[in-house]
Order: sequence, then structure tokens, then C-alpha cells
Amino acid sequence: MSEENKVRQYFFVIRELTAREVKRKYARSYLGILWSVLNPLLSMAVMSMIFSTVFKRNIENFPIYYLTGSIFWNLFTGATNAAMTSLVDNKSMLVKVKLPMEIFPLSRCFTAMTNFGYSLVAYVVMLLIFRISFTPCMLLVFLYAGMLFLFSLGVGYWLSVIYAVFGDIKHLYSILLTLLMYASALFYPVESTSEAMQEVIVRNPVYNYIACARKCVLDAALPDANQWARLFVWSIGMFLAGKFCFDKLGNRVLQKI
Repeated sequence: MSEENKVRQYFFVIRELTAREVKRKYARSYLGILWSVLNPLLSMAVMSMIFSTVFKRNIENFPIYYLTGSIFWNLFTGATNAAMTSLVDNKSMLVKVKLPMEIFPLSRCFTAMTNFGYSLVAYVVMLLIFRISFTPCMLLVFLYAGMLFLFSLGVGYWLSVIYAVFGDIKHLYSILLTLLMYASALFYPVESTSEAMQEVIVRNPVYNYIACARKCVLDAALPDANQWARLFVWSIGMFLAGKFCFDKLGNRVLQKI
């Protein structure tokens, strides 16, 4: 089989695996994929009722502020949590079918990206409701999402290998995600925290993607040079590190699962 045909076959497999994951997620739901649109809206409504009065003076357009952070956070957590169990969940296919192992965490990350796309429908509706003017700068949201996808895929590669030999990582990772969530300023202004905490938040890679998205949507502004540098370093660096680890340990992991 030629390389071109292999690539086509692999893309077909990724597409089918992604479709399967989306269908399985909403298999017992009457509303199905519509939940990907409703979920961020309902979450935003709850958080707005709770925190909008608290941070009213600090955050303009709080619902959009929160929703921007929420859809990016859900992309990251959805991709990494799903990628973590991808090898173990597809053990039978790994044994029976000759496919590159990286296809499985990759398809899980594509599923998260698909859900992110559905969430954007709700996001655009809210932008219209709150009369946020469209600017060309907003198109950078797709770039930031793509960079976060790369970062999440790198993390997913690491997690999928570790989970195959150490199942408890799933519980430890949930605790880490809780810490990361509170250090991502999803529902509060960074300026309301201490200087030490602000330093922690700025060094949180996930926050950088969220902050840049908010900046282009709410302020119609571009990231500064330092922010651009952090985005590229985290995205490319984590992807390459995760892929290197996956390639080195993948065959050993296959013997463990």
C-alpha cells in the first residue's frame, strides 16, 4: 500500500472513531448533540447568577468573559480525559488491527474539538445577544483553539501511556484539573488576586489560551509578544514532548494493557 493510501486510510479511521465517540456520548440522550450547545449556555447562566453581582464592577460582559473561558477549558479537559483512556478502551482493536497507536488518542482529541465546534454555536448566539461587535481579530479564536488542541494532544499522549501502566493516574489527574481550573481565572478577574497568585495564573498554560481568546473577543486586541511566545512554546513543546514519550514507550505499553 502506498503512503498516500495509508494516510487516507488513517484519516478515515480517525473520522470513524471520532463519529463513534460523538454518537456514544449522546446515545441515551433525547437531545443528543444539542447538549453541546445547551451545556455551555446553562453553565454560563448559573455562573452569571452566582458571580455577576460579585464581580460586576471588575468584569464587563461577565457572561461572555465566563463563556469564553469555559469553552476553552472544556476543550482541554475533554481532550485530555478522553485521550487518557484511549489505549485501554481500544485494546481489542490494538491487538487485532494493524494501526498506528497514536490514532486512538488523536481521535479522542478530535472528538473534543468537534464538541468545541458545537459549543461555538452557543457562543456566537451569546455574542449577538450581548451585542459584541464582530472584528477580524475574533477569527484568532480558531488559531488559539488549534494551539490548545496541540497542547492537549501532547498531554493526552503522556496520559494515555501512563494510564496503561498506572490506572490511579486518572484520580490524581482529576485533582490536578481542579487546581488548574481555579488557577485559570474562569469566573473571576485575575486582578482580584494577590501578586503571588497572579504569577501562578500567568504561568498556567491553559490560562494563556483563555486570556488571549478573551482579549481578541472582548477587547479586539492582539496578544503581546510574551503571550505569543508562551502560546507557541507550550503548544509545540508539549506536543513534541508527548509524541516523543508516546513513540518511545508505546510498544512497551501494548504489552501491558
